[in-house]
Amino acid sequence: MKTVVLVYSGGLDTSVCIPMMKEFYGYERVVTVTVDVGQPKEDIEQAEAKARILGTEHYTVDAKEEFARDFCFAAIRANGDYQGYPISTSIARPLIGQKAAEIAQKLGAKDFAHGCTGKGNDQFRIEFAIRALIPDAVIHAPVRERNMTRSWEIEYAQKNNIPIQASLNKIWSIDENLWGRSIEGGRLEEPDYAPPAEIFKWTAEATEAPATPKEIEIQFRNGVPVALDGKALNPAALIQAANQLAGETGVGRVDIMEDRMLGLKVRENYECPGAVLLLKAHAGLEALVMTKDELRFKKLIDQEWSNLAYQGLWWDPLKDDLEAFIGATQRRVEGTVKLRLYKGSMQIIGRSSPWALYSEELASFDSTSFDQRDSTGTVKNFGLQARMYMKVQEKLKAQR
Repeated sequence: MKTVVLVYSGGLDTSVCIPMMKEFYGYERVVTVTVDVGQPKEDIEQAEAKARILGTEHYTVDAKEEFARDFCFAAIRANGDYQGYPISTSIARPLIGQKAAEIAQKLGAKDFAHGCTGKGNDQFRIEFAIRALIPDAVIHAPVRERNMTRSWEIEYAQKNNIPIQASLNKIWSIDENLWGRSIEGGRLEEPDYAPPAEIFKWTAEATEAPATPKEIEIQFRNGVPVALDGKALNPAALIQAANQLAGETGVGRVDIMEDRMLGLKVRENYECPGAVLLLKAHAGLEALVMTKDELRFKKLIDQEWSNLAYQGLWWDPLKDDLEAFIGATQRRVEGTVKLRLYKGSMQIIGRSSPWALYSEELASFDSTSFDQRDSTGTVKNFGLQARMYMKVQEKLKAQR
């Protein structure tokens, strides 16, 4: 049977693709694959139920632990950030594409479909992942290829008895995984529209957050968190706990204007309490154990890594090269960071590490271990070339 593997979320875009694959593309067998990277349980169950109703061969892949360990933790080590927010949706797409490709390989299929639009980033990320693993893959994108509108999709869904009521009732377009939630659509597309409280699910309003500051201790080893408040947790559980701890205090809301890969500038709202907490703690520990030049250079490396990850280029050789440097630095990122969270704000209040480059004996104003007199010659010659330039400048001015 002519088979196509559909990357399936259960939403309107991917649901209309099921009958379309048969009606317009000539496939006899449609296989749907839903990858669980931490989206709500009801979304997974809804996708499974719709797949059954629409008569597909369905697979749900639980990839939460793999996503946390290999993708979210990689983002922590690289201080993964794009234009001011922790990258979350982007780092899930390569894994989703990978799992769909693995299912296809088991079934002996190489034809794929997805519901991405022609305006967004996900078409690049998912298609790259599939082609990186199956170079001769045939990939269909009906929404993009047929320039479909939402009204056309709704009419087509009703005509083909596709259950869509839940999709119609959703004002906002939400993508959620362990590392964060992105919320867009409706009036949120207006740059000057204040986001209503109803769009947030993981974070408390600052005015309603606890009146008492909360202090959290995070332990790191090899650049990744291994324990919260002294309790060792596996990656997925630790991220979920961090989301709850930070979210309760109102930490983790981001409202930005984002530049998409195609050049479109869009307004995005993100809710990522655990990511904001863990990234700040990680950067704070790096500042304690790494040299000034390492920190300066790693910022450049982290930015390049984040740009590749944002584009979904998870298997680009440059990313491997960057991670070789990142991995070398992270061997020393070990220790504990203490943070205080209060009504949407967060600050580091302490950090310690066996690799700390800080010396109280040398830095203290009351210490004589550092002989201040030794600085005299260094200070005298500081900025020597700049001073020479000023002399030459004055000399040439006088000659004119």
